[in-house]
Amino acid sequence: MREPVLVALMHLFALAESLHLKAFSAKGRTIAASFLRNISRSEEFIKLYDDYLDFYERELKENESPGLQELMVKRLGKKLCRELMLPERLVVLIRLTESFLQDGQLSTSELSFLESIANEFNITIADTKALLDFAQGLTAEWKDRSSLLVIESPETESSDELEGAWIEQNKPISGIRDKVITREGLVGKIEILHLSDARVILFKYSGSSELFINQQKAEPGLLYLLTDGCIIRGNNVSPVYFSEIIGRFYQADKPKIILQGKDISFSFGQKGTGIAPFSFCEESGHLVGIIGGSGVGKSTLLRLLNGQLPLKSGTITINGYDLHRDKFRLQGMIGYVPQDDLLFEELTVYQNLFYNACLCFGNMSKQEITGIVNKTISELGLEEIRDLKVGTPLNNILSGGQRKRLNIGLELMREPSVLLVDEPTSGLSSTDAERVMLLLREQANKGKLVIINIHQPSSNIFRLFDSIWVLDRGGYPVYAGNPIEAVHYFKTIAFHANALENECPVCGNIDTEQILRILEAREIDEQGKLLGKRRRQPEEWYRLYKENILQNDEPKAEKSLLPRHVSGIPSETRQMVVFSKRNLLSKIGNIQYLIIAFLEAPLLALILAWFTRYETESGYFFSENKNIPQYLFMAVIVALFIGLTISAEEIIKDRRILLRESYLNLSWFSYINSKVMYLFALSAIQTMLFVLVGNLILGNHDMIPAYWMVLFSTACFANLLGLNLSSGLKSVI
Repeated sequence: MREPVLVALMHLFALAESLHLKAFSAKGRTIAASFLRNISRSEEFIKLYDDYLDFYERELKENESPGLQELMVKRLGKKLCRELMLPERLVVLIRLTESFLQDGQLSTSELSFLESIANEFNITIADTKALLDFAQGLTAEWKDRSSLLVIESPETESSDELEGAWIEQNKPISGIRDKVITREGLVGKIEILHLSDARVILFKYSGSSELFINQQKAEPGLLYLLTDGCIIRGNNVSPVYFSEIIGRFYQADKPKIILQGKDISFSFGQKGTGIAPFSFCEESGHLVGIIGGSGVGKSTLLRLLNGQLPLKSGTITINGYDLHRDKFRLQGMIGYVPQDDLLFEELTVYQNLFYNACLCFGNMSKQEITGIVNKTISELGLEEIRDLKVGTPLNNILSGGQRKRLNIGLELMREPSVLLVDEPTSGLSSTDAERVMLLLREQANKGKLVIINIHQPSSNIFRLFDSIWVLDRGGYPVYAGNPIEAVHYFKTIAFHANALENECPVCGNIDTEQILRILEAREIDEQGKLLGKRRRQPEEWYRLYKENILQNDEPKAEKSLLPRHVSGIPSETRQMVVFSKRNLLSKIGNIQYLIIAFLEAPLLALILAWFTRYETESGYFFSENKNIPQYLFMAVIVALFIGLTISAEEIIKDRRILLRESYLNLSWFSYINSKVMYLFALSAIQTMLFVLVGNLILGNHDMIPAYWMVLFSTACFANLLGLNLSSGLKSVI
């Protein structure tokens, strides 16, 4: 518990005793001391409590105005709000409520005090009432119990009750039933409360089983905040994972997505195995991490999942529909964010999102698209930089975290059901990495299946995953399951003495690096030096995986209804307009490109015409200029050169963006036409500038249209040739 939380509680305990609230009357110090009994520096906090109590009692004695209590609560609430985050404010309110409840039900004055504190903490009235009722055990009186989840032991029914049970289960539903999770061996019941406004999950247990939240013992009757990745355990009780709990609240009304792979494998021809046979089954609402060292096949596996690479064997299905055979039905279902930036660097943040949205939502008006873009910018936390140009990673206009969030936003705005992200935290600071991962966790909570690959996650990021897949060298899968259980699994196989200890008992952090350390542990020679040979080869880890983890009886996903997507492909004409506008704005935003494009032709004309201008002693006459044929030949060469230089990189520069947009099944014809129209227009301007400058110097005013037609048609030919080269080559170098 952070120090500001403890300081806040000492503040509130002292204020409660000074106001002579029933539970704290003359025994606030005892309550504070009992609360601090397991806290280091407890004496320091008790002294702090005494100082606060003395301060509040003196202030109340000196000023007996009727509104003083309310004023003191407001003043303290505002002070604490500047120091505590919302979850910490809830912890303070919970602990204060539990302290009041030590003396029985809440009195009117205590209830008023708690409601005032909650109001100053900016906790909504609905969440405050739900929390106080939950703490007092009054939830049975609620008519709407949709925010409650009960975990209990399954009831056994006798054969005489089966007929009545069938009728009860199949009668028309009236009202809202409790959400229930069953666990064999659980004595009593666990109640879970979802505070919808604060988006927080609370836990309370009543019973005699010994339960633990991660490694902290859960005392019966007390309230606990459940955080991402936590596990509820008990003796002879199957674990309850956070993802299972949160899925009951956030995804209850959304169509289920099941991504299933059966014995999928891939190889790089003669180069060896890319991915060894691997089976999996993941559902919507999960955040899945692919973990492993460099070069083990994490990115390759993602490219198999998005359909870019063909499978050597096996099948991948979404709700029973094959990824390769049913491409049309699965259109728009998958979003893919590669590791590299897929942004137009000359456009602003808003323009990148807007023109992407125009290609995703062809059946929407401009106002509707603008609304979606503004909402996406708000969700990504990019409001302050919406009008900044993206720029290159080198000129550092946007931070790495902002660029990564923008890349993810380009996919999120079209609402894919399955989101694949390649190395979202690569090159980011710990703060930016955590912010990006929280964004992806939020998408999973909204019902998406999010799969990412990540090299070495921090402890906080590791807890966000619902499950992880661990790959070893050669593309061998060696683990698939809960991330916290993974630590226990590898430590057990490696015969660690503390195999049951998944996290640090003092700070609660998970040493995520130990998984790879155990995987890649090397043998030791007689001198105690490390050898190059590993203790266990990837093939052995793979064998252990198949023996201990791989489920051979995974249910086959039957074909089920796929969610509808609001995105729709615009018409070919509208696509061409969007491509043209986006291309034109990106060119206008590049000052260096504009200078070269519009000064190159007249400068070359000036040089060429000046050196081919032939003057006699009697002066210059165009009809007597013997260098005109050479000038015309060089002018044609210049037109070819200019036409090629402006077109040779057009498609190559867009290649990665085209790969992302390939999931939209956009028209290649519209894209090429937009490029051709732009290049022809630019070539028309360039050749006109060339002809005007050259012919004015040479004194040939009458043949400007004829010269321009020849050079313009030549430049157009060069444009088409350059586009073909750009489309067929990976680089112009």
